[in-house]
Amino acid sequence: MADYSSTYRTFTSSDGFEILVGKNAKDNDILTFKVGDQNDFWLHVAPTSGSHVIVRNPGNLDKLPKSTLREAAGLAIFYSKSKGGGRVAVNYCKRRFVKKTRGAPAGQVQLQRYDTIKASSNDRPSE
Repeated sequence: MADYSSTYRTFTSSDGFEILVGKNAKDNDILTFKVGDQNDFWLHVAPTSGSHVIVRNPGNLDKLPKSTLREAAGLAIFYSKSKGGGRVAVNYCKRRFVKKTRGAPAGQVQLQRYDTIKASSNDRPSE
């Protein structure tokens, strides 16, 4: 299996969940479609471009703990063009609901089903 660890940053939530953050548009595609598992959680800022975020879900939970969801949303905001925007909408879903349209630019995806949380970059876990 290929080692894609150079394409993302790794964090740990206060609940112990591994959070992976893409470094650029091409790396976002690798993180989302080669590293992320179908049952992992996927996050991205709603209004602008930024990093894809994957929260590992080894227990196949239906929902993330609220603190982990907020922290992952904070990372999505921090690594986006909305970094200084205060409270920002972040879309999230299971990775299986994220699809790539043929010919779409790197990093561009479509969501089949998702929810939204409002958070700020201050909610992210410390490095």
